[in-house]
Amino acid sequence: MKPQPLAAGISAVLLAAALTACGGNSDSGGGTGAGDGAVTLTYWASNQGASLDNDKQILTPELAKFTQQTGIKVKLEVVPWTDLTNNTLSAAVSGQGPDVLNIGNTNAATFQSTGAFYPFDDAALQKIGGKDRFVESAFAASGVAGTPPTSIPLYSQVYALYYNKKLFSDAGLQPPATWEDLVAAAQKLTKPAEKKYGIVLPGATVNASMHFAYIFSEQNGGSAFDQAGKPTFTTPGMLKGLKQYVDLISQYHVMNPSAAQYTDSAQAAGDFARGNAAMYMAQTSGINVLTQNGMKPDQYGIVPIPAPASGTKISSFVAGTNISVFKNTKNLDAALQFVKFMTSDAEQQILNKAYTTQPTVKGASASFTDDKEKLDAFTKILSDYSKPLPIVPAIQAFQANVGGAAVALIARAATGATIGDADVKAALEEAQQKMGAS
Repeated sequence: MKPQPLAAGISAVLLAAALTACGGNSDSGGGTGAGDGAVTLTYWASNQGASLDNDKQILTPELAKFTQQTGIKVKLEVVPWTDLTNNTLSAAVSGQGPDVLNIGNTNAATFQSTGAFYPFDDAALQKIGGKDRFVESAFAASGVAGTPPTSIPLYSQVYALYYNKKLFSDAGLQPPATWEDLVAAAQKLTKPAEKKYGIVLPGATVNASMHFAYIFSEQNGGSAFDQAGKPTFTTPGMLKGLKQYVDLISQYHVMNPSAAQYTDSAQAAGDFARGNAAMYMAQTSGINVLTQNGMKPDQYGIVPIPAPASGTKISSFVAGTNISVFKNTKNLDAALQFVKFMTSDAEQQILNKAYTTQPTVKGASASFTDDKEKLDAFTKILSDYSKPLPIVPAIQAFQANVGGAAVALIARAATGATIGDADVKAALEEAQQKMGAS
């Protein structure tokens, strides 16, 4: 899951009003009836692979298979994550969107609140095989609990720490078991004169920065929201968690300052694949990205992102990509058939293996790698070291504001500035104030 922030300044209230005005009778959005009488669905697929072309290569034969089985054609558009969320928002407001699209599961509650998406009530869920087919942790991120979800889990992912086996072996190091171990290893492996660093992270990527702020705050006993869904960004655990992230470049100097400009996780993956960084944190799909960068699976290992010795062993949130149907589609039956196809046991096995992600249905086993060690590591992270993000509509604003705060702090640290506790607190106070205005 690689969600991006909503367009700034648009509130849920204004969005709901716009949706009331746009209705569901647009002639320019969604699929069409082809001249030969066949239905054509428009599908916005998120960029899951190493490139947009990689996605097209993976999806095109599967969509052809769907057409052969049903007679329903699919017009595919692969959309970068940097554009997908704002494109989806615009489509929700205008009523001119695709029939079916992917969303990051962290966006599920946010987009559900717009009223623009088809609700999967019990009858609709039965049309795609029933709720019980899905892995519970994945389905829990499909919408607000107690309401019909407006998205269905498609691909699951979790974060892990990737480490370069040779660099660790040559330095006499073991994979880190605690955050203190990680920092010590990163310091030993950092050689600025050779442009070699202990760790690399995509410092200018808002969504990834939010992910790490969340994971590290949970390790330190923090929580981004209280039980009522109110933001609690300035609690001690949140402050410690964000500072833990920023300290990698500010205090310990184990990350190349140029990584503060990386706006995409693939840039960090490239540094790791070239041996310019000994560690990096990425989701399950990082395996595919590293392969595309020429790195062989036996060159790196995977362990849970370590927590401080006195902290909580949280290594990831339950990340993933969901599939949704626009409520105003003129081809609802065809769209539901497509969702059923994409979430079938057979397609889940094929697509999740291709994308090195984890299936969201119980009938398909994880097969995103032939490396049993990595498969077991990711499976254990998902079952034992992962915690879902809060399922609240404000989660997208949390991403924009806290992720943006982290990006700004990393950028300052990259210039040589020392980031202290007061700087982190001020950044999180500003992020929380923005929540009231968003």
